[in-house]
Amino acid sequence: MNTEIEYSIVIPVYNEEAVIEQTYARLKQVMDQADGPYELIFVNDGSCDRSFDIIKSLRDKDSTVKLISFSRNFGHQIAITAGMEHGSGAAVVVIDADLQDPPELILDMIAKWKEGYDVVYAKRLSRKGETFFKKQTAHLFYRLLRASTDIEIPVDTGDFRLLDRKVCNEMKRLPEKNRYVRGLVSWVGFRQTAVEYERDERLAGKTKYSLKKMLKLSLDGLTSFSFKPIKLASYAGGLLIVSGLVYLLILLLLKAGSGSAISGWNLVMAVQFLLTGVLLSMLGIIGEYIGRIYDETRDRPLYIVSECYGIKQKERRLKKVGEKYVV
Repeated sequence: MNTEIEYSIVIPVYNEEAVIEQTYARLKQVMDQADGPYELIFVNDGSCDRSFDIIKSLRDKDSTVKLISFSRNFGHQIAITAGMEHGSGAAVVVIDADLQDPPELILDMIAKWKEGYDVVYAKRLSRKGETFFKKQTAHLFYRLLRASTDIEIPVDTGDFRLLDRKVCNEMKRLPEKNRYVRGLVSWVGFRQTAVEYERDERLAGKTKYSLKKMLKLSLDGLTSFSFKPIKLASYAGGLLIVSGLVYLLILLLLKAGSGSAISGWNLVMAVQFLLTGVLLSMLGIIGEYIGRIYDETRDRPLYIVSECYGIKQKERRLKKVGEKYVV
C-alpha cells in the first residue's frame, strides 16, 4: 500500500473556533473520496480563541490532521506560505477555514490536475453575503492590478487553489517578505486553469479581513508586481512642471494685455494646495517601495512556529517532546 501523501490540504486559521469542526468534517468527507492518502494541515495564525485547542483535539483523534501554530499573528498570506512549505503532498490545496469556498470543489481541482494542469484556481462567479462596498472595491482592485502588471493575474480569484509539488518547490525559492501569494503563483508560471463556482456566505463568525488588511493586501499586490505606480510619480511631476509653466505664461500674457496685476490669491492658494497634495501622494508611493526594500534587507524569518503536531519543524532550535515540536 502506498503510504506517501498524495494531497496536502492547507487551512489557515485565525479565530475560527465557531467553524473549525464543521470545516474538518466537510474536508474529511471530500478527501475520503479522493484517490490517495492526504493530510489536513491547519495553520494556527496566533488565534486568541479556542481554535488551537479544537484543532489539537482533532489531531488527537485523527492522524491525518497536522497542526502548525505560530508564536503570534503573522497574517493570512504568511500562514498559507507556511502550510505550503510544510506540506508533503504531490499536490497542495489552499482553502480558508470559513467554508465560503466549498471543499467539494477540491475534487474538480484534482480532476483538472490529473489532466496535466499544474495550478488549478477557483474563480468566483458571485460573492454571497458580502457588502456592496466590498464587492465593488474587490472588482476594482482586480482590474486595476491586471492593468498595472506585466503578468497575467486572473481576476475574481482568491487563494483557494491547487498547486502541483513542483510549483510549491519554486514558491519556496521566492524570498519576498510582503507576500501576495496568488500573484506569486501567477509569476512562476506553469500550466494554469480555472474552475468556476458560487462563493457562499461565511458559516459563522465574521471576516478577518478588515478594511485595513484589505488595503495592505492590495498594496502588496500592486507594489510586488508593478512599477507603474512609482512611474506615475515621474509622469505627474513632468505634468506639473509643464502645467506650471503654461499657467505662468498665461498670467504674464494677461498682465501684458491688461497692464494691471492679476488678482486671484484664493485661486493661487487652492492650486498650491492641490499640487502639494499630489506631490505628497507621489512621495507616499515612493516611500511605500522604499519601506518594502527595507523589509527585504532586514531578512527576518517570515514566521516563527511555537508548536507543531504531526509535522517536523525545520528550525534547529525546536526540540521534540513526544510528537510535539516546541521552542
